[in-house]
Amino acid sequence: MKNEQTDMSVLTEQRERIIVNTSIIGIVANVFLATFKAIIGILSHSIAVTLDAVNNLSDAMSSVITIIGAKLGARLPDKQHPLGYGRIEYLSSMLVAAIVLYAGITSFVESIKKIIHPEEADYSIISLAIIAVAIIAKLLLGKYVKTQGEKVNSSALVASGSDASFDAILSASVLASAIVYLFFHISLEAYVGVVISCVIIKAGVEMMNDTLNDILGQRGDPELSAKIKKLIREEEEVRGAYDLILYNYGPNKNYGSVHIELPDTMTVDQVDEISRRIQAKVYLGTGVILTGVGVYSYNTTNHEAAIIRNNIQKKVLSHEWSLQMHGFYVDTEKKVGRFDVVLSFDIDRMEAYHILMKETKEMYPEYTFTIQPDVDYTD
Repeated sequence: MKNEQTDMSVLTEQRERIIVNTSIIGIVANVFLATFKAIIGILSHSIAVTLDAVNNLSDAMSSVITIIGAKLGARLPDKQHPLGYGRIEYLSSMLVAAIVLYAGITSFVESIKKIIHPEEADYSIISLAIIAVAIIAKLLLGKYVKTQGEKVNSSALVASGSDASFDAILSASVLASAIVYLFFHISLEAYVGVVISCVIIKAGVEMMNDTLNDILGQRGDPELSAKIKKLIREEEEVRGAYDLILYNYGPNKNYGSVHIELPDTMTVDQVDEISRRIQAKVYLGTGVILTGVGVYSYNTTNHEAAIIRNNIQKKVLSHEWSLQMHGFYVDTEKKVGRFDVVLSFDIDRMEAYHILMKETKEMYPEYTFTIQPDVDYTD
């Protein structure tokens, strides 16, 4: 386990280095682009070009925040924060979204002012050439940053890369409006500025919404959930893996808990051994740390118990809101049984519980069943 922790530490350091280096490239590129565009915007009296420069400057600020977030998020766990500081990256992503949103709103206000009080633009061939080069630069930068962000699972980098690609499209619209003005003497400057502003605002809202979902907690990734359950079911004694819950504490920092179904003939020593084996396998295979492995037992030799299980399962799954039944065990001598039911979000848990209790009592009045309503956490 010590070697595994060392490997994880190395991966964390590599991830931080990639995020920082990529962000620095973004900062340098955006500062250069913002400077040139600002000069062109001021000299040509173009509000659209000036706003485009402001947008590049906000991108540079976003990259600075991304670096700070990556540095703080990579701090080692301590007594006060035993699960680490990874979620700080989500807060940095939220700040990036706020900056983008602020830039969009400010740009919108300035564009409306220019519509009310227009100024005549004055473009030169050199300025148009610089804008064209900036478009190509932004496209390349956006693709590079987004690829690096996906590589290291950094939502801030992915958002910055997507934003850069949007910027290239917006700069292209600025170039198009300038060409229209040169050839037809129709000024679309302020109106293009409004369009740019709306696109920036939309991007900011979407970025903030994605980050809020990360902070609040989202449904577990279906591919990751399926992989974890597959690894667990590879164990010969395991009949099923259920109740998987994943807890995210930052990019690539996932913890979880799960229940496994084992035969009622296994000893506590055997259960302990297989639980530890599963924890190690899941960690090595997915990077997820299983903090708990609960156990359901199932009847292995009682034919009557199998009949009862099949009858109750058929009844339980006849409801659309009942998604799965598992963890079934019955003692035919003591006349007691227990099982879990995964419910959809379409019904109140207590309502479903009372319905199922009533139905099982009608089917087997001599038995006392304990029913656990489960939440549909993962696929």
